[in-house]
Amino acid sequence: MTLIDTHAHLDDERFAADLVDVLKRTADAGVERVVTIATTAASSAACIELASRFPMLSPTVGIQPNEVADAGAGDWDAVVRLAENPAVVALGETGLDRYWDRTPFAQQEDYFARHLALARKKGCGVVIHCRDAEADTIRMLREDYDRSGPVRAVMHSFTGSLETAGACIDMGLYISFAGMLTYKNAQNLRDVAAQLPPERMLVETDSPYLAPVPMRGKRNEPAFVAHTAACLAGLLGLSAEALAERTTRNAKALFGWK
Repeated sequence: MTLIDTHAHLDDERFAADLVDVLKRTADAGVERVVTIATTAASSAACIELASRFPMLSPTVGIQPNEVADAGAGDWDAVVRLAENPAVVALGETGLDRYWDRTPFAQQEDYFARHLALARKKGCGVVIHCRDAEADTIRMLREDYDRSGPVRAVMHSFTGSLETAGACIDMGLYISFAGMLTYKNAQNLRDVAAQLPPERMLVETDSPYLAPVPMRGKRNEPAFVAHTAACLAGLLGLSAEALAERTTRNAKALFGWK
């Protein structure tokens, strides 16, 4: 049984001292690959560098919506250049966020559109962040879809409604679940997950944040994706092996792996 952690922030300083050990535990847990997710231009370069040292890692490049306000004049151009690296499997994380107010919303929309356009140009995936902005995210995705057709993308760390999930799936997106799925107060999210098709699902950790039960309260790491996968398998009435096979196949399709 093998799994893919489709979203982890391994350039985070909380992994600086023991990343080698973290990745050994990841492999021992049956996780064959981890997508290390960028949030800034500097983070994009760091993710590429990590992937050059550790074969089980695949990098993204991009600027997260809450980081857009702090982006320098040349940061987007740097992301565009870094996206030419053949190791890069997706743009992002990008998207929209109304929970925090660090970046003016129009600026978030501008950068989200840039990521979508660059991903289409490169023919790669897009990792989408959405917090308290479901209607706006669907609006922008629908406008893009109506202009240009499907884009390979994932709604990461999904916590939204069944309606939002359905709209994303109708446009060909994947829905990824993280550790929140396992939390006691997340029954509504489990109810949504139980109604979605396995062929559009992914699993992730969003490390080092939001560790799943029974690891809640600890620093999250990619090995813990197995707990979220087990929860999701139970909701769908699948064996752990069947869920792992399905989500691994989905991740390979999203990120363009053989």
